[in-house]
Amino acid sequence: AYERRFPTCPLIPMFVASDTVNEYKSEDEAIHVIERRCKLDIDAPRLLKKIAGVDYVYFVQKNSLNRRERTLHIEAYNETFSNRVIINEHCSYTVHPDNEDWTCFEQSASLDIKSFFGFESTVEKIAMKQYTSNIKKGKEIIEYYLKQLEEEGITFVPRWTPPVACKSETNTCHPRRPVSPAINIPESATKEGLSNKEILNTSSSPSEPTAGTPDDKLDADYIKRYLGDLTPMQESCLIRLRQWLQETHKGKIPKDEHILRFLRARDFNIDKAREILCQSLTWRKQHQVDYILDTWNPPQVLQDYYAGGWHHHDKDGRPLYVLRLGQMDTKGLVRALGEEALLRYVLSINEEGLRRCEENTKVFGRPISSWTCLVDLEGLNMRHLWRPGVKALLRIIEVVEANYPETLGRLLILRAPRVFPVLWTLVSPFIDDNTRKKFLIYAGNDYQGPGGLLDYIDKEIIPDFLGGECMCEVPEGGLVPKSLYRTAEELENEDIKLWTETIYQSASVFKGAPHEVLIQIVDASSVITWDFDVCKGDIVFNIFHSKRAPQPPKKDSLGAHSITSPGGNNVQLIDKVWQLGRDYSMVESPLICKEGESVQGSHVTRWPGFYILQWKFHSMPACATTNLPRVDDVLASLQVSSHKCKVMYYTEVIGSEDFRGSMTSLESSHSGFSQLSAATTSSSQSHSSSMISR
Repeated sequence: AYERRFPTCPLIPMFVASDTVNEYKSEDEAIHVIERRCKLDIDAPRLLKKIAGVDYVYFVQKNSLNRRERTLHIEAYNETFSNRVIINEHCSYTVHPDNEDWTCFEQSASLDIKSFFGFESTVEKIAMKQYTSNIKKGKEIIEYYLKQLEEEGITFVPRWTPPVACKSETNTCHPRRPVSPAINIPESATKEGLSNKEILNTSSSPSEPTAGTPDDKLDADYIKRYLGDLTPMQESCLIRLRQWLQETHKGKIPKDEHILRFLRARDFNIDKAREILCQSLTWRKQHQVDYILDTWNPPQVLQDYYAGGWHHHDKDGRPLYVLRLGQMDTKGLVRALGEEALLRYVLSINEEGLRRCEENTKVFGRPISSWTCLVDLEGLNMRHLWRPGVKALLRIIEVVEANYPETLGRLLILRAPRVFPVLWTLVSPFIDDNTRKKFLIYAGNDYQGPGGLLDYIDKEIIPDFLGGECMCEVPEGGLVPKSLYRTAEELENEDIKLWTETIYQSASVFKGAPHEVLIQIVDASSVITWDFDVCKGDIVFNIFHSKRAPQPPKKDSLGAHSITSPGGNNVQLIDKVWQLGRDYSMVESPLICKEGESVQGSHVTRWPGFYILQWKFHSMPACATTNLPRVDDVLASLQVSSHKCKVMYYTEVIGSEDFRGSMTSLESSHSGFSQLSAATTSSSQSHSSSMISR
């Protein structure tokens, strides 16, 4: 069937012609090597062809058929522009080691562009496009010629046997035994990519014993009921990986459905799938993830303010998870719970999803291995792009992608606002390509039209907040009270650590002992961003610049104040002998921040050097008309025990082009937090902006 594509093939339009350059056959006809010069009409821009001075490209292809070993090796390389571009391709048809009635097909290629008239990038794209197109057509072409052979009455090709000399005229030579029937190629499409593997299944004749033991195959009813359609190659990979786990893995062996997810995530490359599966199993054991649904109870804050929950199933029987992201106070949840608890809750959602998939498989009588997620973005705005929150989201995505591959069947994103492309730009690079293809995004009320929600979810279960009639019991979210916020030290006392780093740092500020953070800027026009909460007392926030580095920081926890600081450190950088205006300068006006306020801001740096962020104790001014303090001042001073304030802060330096192009400019955060926002006040300076939320 493969030989029939020569000298030219109508199914490959760019394959114009071919001429045999060299041919060799062994005496016993076991070896047949044929070398051809192939003429290709590459689909390239006319201008590029004109610059290159060619209309056609020539390749040399060498096919080596070994009937004794039952192999066909195909090698090809470019003859045209061989001093500028080097293309090598190798394909092989071999017998599967576990079943002699299976044919393995492997294909790989390499491309090295040394120079091409300044069009190297264009040539690379053209080559990739042509190669990918050929891979897609490979199965279609072989099927075409197999069918042609069957129409001509050729249903099998006898295997090669060594020629046997006849002993006498009365004895006839032993005929060659027909062994392999016609090849029946599976329905699964050939995979894309520079490396391509496919196993072709042949239907075994009733008189022939099937190679392998019964353990080498899965029951057909079991596959149909619990795993779905599998090609023989995919079935073989699943069996081999499961056997390897049984022989080497000492812990709990995952179910076939879960092993299959990792194989699918790596296009059934056993080595790659085994690597990520072993890493995941170690991670699950280390963090006791198998028992998370039975042993871990989500904090009440999550139950009240995490706007997500399970809601029936979609039209394909997949469990449906609804997330009202636009109504969630992401910052409040991170500040009240920490990233650890938030991640653990997301893991519990995924574990519940796996359990629901198993239940739905039994209910619907067909394999259901993934779920559908519906994300409502109504209310999403710039406040949701709070950098620590986005970083926490990216870490969650990273953990879920690594340990729950191929569990998301479809993601429906509804009512995407104008700010959504910014969030998508940040998040999408961390999402697997296969997962990204499952995303459907609807802006405004587009989900109500053709091709919208009704194509995937029955009308009877569309949630009420999307215009449906079904009451959805998902929490409505809301603003997390700041009284529930916890310090970084409190969050560090969690039992199990899934991450090691903490976003926020705590600091104590004393009267006469501010807390200072040093930031070195190499490139002018960088952007310093900050986000802090005043947990106790009132402070003054300043930003200074110095051309020279301050002395090593002095920590003051016991020092002159004789006060321990269990809830945060105190670092002082500005030397007592430094003079403002001579040794360092103030680059922003002081910002007074009251207890309970949250402040986010940014500063575009003018010069390189050393910038110092300072949180300073704020003293209450006395009444202007009398030397006697006011009652309010006395009460306020009593509330600040030992003249101590406390802040939790986070800072980061980013390039100005990244800041303006992809991340939130905090000047636009004044829009607040949808209907969830509390009263806000703002203070903007020439090169910075800050938002204060009370």
